[in-house]
This record gives sequence, C-alpha cells and structure tokens, in this order.
Amino acid sequence: MRWRLVLALMLGVAAAGSAVALLATSAWLITAAAAQPPVLLLMVPIVAVRAFGVGRGVFRYVERLVGHDAAYRVLGESRARVTRRLEQVAPGGLTGQRKGDLLARLVLDVDAVLDLWLRVLLPVAVAAVTATATVALLTILLPVAGAAVALAVLVACTVVPWLTARTAERAERNIAGARGEVSATTTETLLTAADIVAFNAVDSVLNDFSRRDARLAAAERRSAWSTGLGGGLLTLCVGGASIAALILGSTANITGPVFAVLVLTPLALADVLGGIPAAAQLAIRVRASLARVQELLDTPEPVTEPTHPLPLPTGRDLQVRLLRVGYDDTDVLTGLNLDLTAGSRVVVTGPSGSGKSTLAAVLLRFLAPRGGEVLLDGVDLARLEGDQVRSVVGLLTQESHVFDTSIRENLLLAQPGASDLRLWKVLYRARLGQFVENLPEGLDTMVGEHGARLSGGERQRLAFARLLLAERDVLVLDEPTEHLDEETGRALLADLFAAAGDRTVVLLTHRPELVPPHVPRQEVCLT
Repeated sequence: MRWRLVLALMLGVAAAGSAVALLATSAWLITAAAAQPPVLLLMVPIVAVRAFGVGRGVFRYVERLVGHDAAYRVLGESRARVTRRLEQVAPGGLTGQRKGDLLARLVLDVDAVLDLWLRVLLPVAVAAVTATATVALLTILLPVAGAAVALAVLVACTVVPWLTARTAERAERNIAGARGEVSATTTETLLTAADIVAFNAVDSVLNDFSRRDARLAAAERRSAWSTGLGGGLLTLCVGGASIAALILGSTANITGPVFAVLVLTPLALADVLGGIPAAAQLAIRVRASLARVQELLDTPEPVTEPTHPLPLPTGRDLQVRLLRVGYDDTDVLTGLNLDLTAGSRVVVTGPSGSGKSTLAAVLLRFLAPRGGEVLLDGVDLARLEGDQVRSVVGLLTQESHVFDTSIRENLLLAQPGASDLRLWKVLYRARLGQFVENLPEGLDTMVGEHGARLSGGERQRLAFARLLLAERDVLVLDEPTEHLDEETGRALLADLFAAAGDRTVVLLTHRPELVPPHVPRQEVCLT
C-alpha cells in the first residue's frame, strides 16, 4: 500500500514538473526562435517541448490511476474496520445512535479518507516538491528573481491557506454534523412516512427538514466563499511573482530567452499551487469527519469477549443468578433469578420498561451483566464467546427484520445452502407453508421492503421459520405478538410453542393472557 502512495507522489511530481518545464521551455524556444538562429540549435528544445507536453498527460493519467487505486484500497480497509467495529458494538452499544447518522458516518464520513489522500496530502506534497524545484531553477537563472518568487510561493503556501481555512473553519466543522443530521432526518422520515401522513404532520416534518437542510446549505455556501477567496489570493501571489520577475529581470544583465523564462515560468505555478487553499479548507472538514468516525470506533463494547474462551458445554440448562443489568447509570434489572431447564417453557411478563428486552439481550450476550451471572450448563456466559452463545440461543423480536427479497433468501439467511425440502419443512412448522404454496411464485415470491407485502402475522411466522431453520436449542421470543390483534396473537403463540418441539422457549410479553392455557410453563413477573 505504501509503495503505491509513494509512486503516486512521484508520478504527480513528474506531471506537475512536466507542466512547469513545458512552459519554461516554450518561453525559451519562442524567444530564441525570434532571433532566427540555425535550426539545429532549436532541435533540443523543440523535442523537449513535445516530450513535456506528452509527458504531462501521460504522467497525470498514471498518477490518477495509481493514486486512486491506493486511496480506494485505504478506504476499503477503513470501511471494513468501521464495519467490524459496528458488528462488535451492535446492538447493545448503539442504543443512543440514530440510524441515519450511523449511515452517514459509515458512508459519507468514512469517504473522508479518500479526500485526505487525494485532495489534501497528495496535492500538498506534489506542490511542495514542484514549487521548490521551480524556485531552485529560477534562483540559478537570477538569484534575486528566485528570492522574489520564493517569497510569493511561501505566502501562497502558508498565508493563503491559513486565511482560507480560518474563514471557513466554522463552516467546514459544521458540514459533517449537518450532513449527518440531514441524513438521519431523511432516513427517519422515509421509515415513518405512513405515520407522518396519518397524523397530518407532513408540513411540520418538511419544515423541520428544510431548516436542517438550510443549515447545511448555509455552511456549504460559506465554504464556497472561502474557496473563492483562496483562489483569488493565490492568483494574486502567482501574478505578483511574475511581475516581480519582470521588474527584476528587466534591470539584470541576462539574455532575452532567460528573461522570458523568468517572467513566464511562475505562471505555471498557478496550476501546481492551485490545490493548496482548497486542501487547507478541506482538511478541516476531513478532520471533523474522521473525528466522527473515530468516535464510532471508540464506542465501548457492551460485552467483552474472553481472552481464553471455554469450549461450548453440551448441556442446555440455563440459570440466571442475582442478575443486575442496566444502561448508563440506571439499573433495569436487579437480583433476578431464573431456572430454565432444557425443553422448558418460561413466560416472563411485566409492563413496558420492566427489563424484558434487556433480559433477552443478556441471554444472547448482546449486553454484559453488571452483577450476578448467567450460566449455561454451569458455565458462565462471560467465559464463552458471543458467537458460541448465539449458536445455542436464538431470538425472535417484535420487529424481526424481513429483507426486501424473496421468501427463499429470507430463510437462507439462517442456513445458507439449505435445501428446498428444509425450507418447506420449517415453513409448515411455522404454519406458513400452505400460504407460500398458494403463492404464484412460491418460495421466490418477493416480500417487499420490511415485508410490506405480508401481513403482520405472516411476517412474524416467516421470521420464526427462519429461527427454526437456524436450529437453536433455546428460543427467546421478545414480544412476538406486538402489533397483532388478540385472535392472531393467540393463534401465533399456539403455533410457536407447538413448533418449538423439545427446545427451551423463553417468552417475554406483557400480554400473558394470549398464552395457550394447555402449555405447561413457569411464569415470572418483572416489576
């Protein structure tokens, strides 16, 4: 990776150097040709002009190719690192994050890595090397003119970017956050569009979105104004360098071709130095975006994986002993005791906020207890890897996600490569087989975004069929009848308990009256 970046820098210097050399050589050639010397004396500069002209395009193309290849490799590694971190902290560590803002961090803010290499570091490094070489050339031709150009270059590389960054600092710092707000608001608006229309809140939501978008637009306008300021000041510096060379060269004892080189060569630096003010300005935005990414990477893990995990025990008895767990500074559950023998049925009830979903997160090792312990066949879950625990314990929530693809693909998420016979088996066990069989496209029927083409009960049955296909020995059902009417909820629970077979079932619900009376169960009430 490093050698690609170094190669991109060398190619960038070669392209920029070719542009400067092309103008300098052309100036010398035109001025020298005016004196009509023997044509043989002009052959070398003629060939040099052609070489520099072709070289500039070739070097620039290869530099872009190599530079973008290296930068996108770095971007890929960065995005993979962020994705791995999200996997480690989700879902317990992201409870305070908005989905749209997370999406903006993963996509837009991580893209700042690309800008860092291609629009900040690489242009600045190329400009520094090329400008230094150009000043050295002019100093050899006329030291006093070289000093004047050096001063102009110094101002263009320090004062101009400082002023540009200073005037744009607040705007650039706000752009990343404002962009995240707009993304989060857009995502939430699209996800809740039906409710917004139903409650006649369209105008207020659109007004709120317009205010957020206006803040982003204002910051971007301020940033654009600073960009124009930097470009204007840079043009003044380059023009000033050329005028200084004109004045100083006109009083010096030098030939006409050398004089032309002194006056015209500084103009070539306009293209070389042109990216520096923008790079200084962009660096602020990149720093803000990378800070948001780093904040995500620094999110503490809700569960710490053991350094030396124990092997997964063979037994499936679960015991909860004096469990204490919560979020931030608040305990949600304290002193909870449960005995979940293999194959048993346990119904945990309680009002909203009593800790039912928190208990589910602990059982799946999405959240670590603050006190007490959860044992699987006598082994503390804290001494097992999360993936080991989740190979035994499966979860069905009130909002289990149904992907915008076919019924087949939704099921295969649990067991890639499963045969159609296995898919039909779990569908029939979830009492969804006859429904799917009657569909024109069967397993290949598209279910729509979030399963929009299915009813609430059908979505839950599809999610339960997927859970059965995963072949977990302990099934945690977190409010599976939420959003369902009483009759549908009662029928769903009866089918869920029947299909579970000899698996352990932990039902978390605030509607215990829907549990079929014939199901033997242990009941626990959380308060």
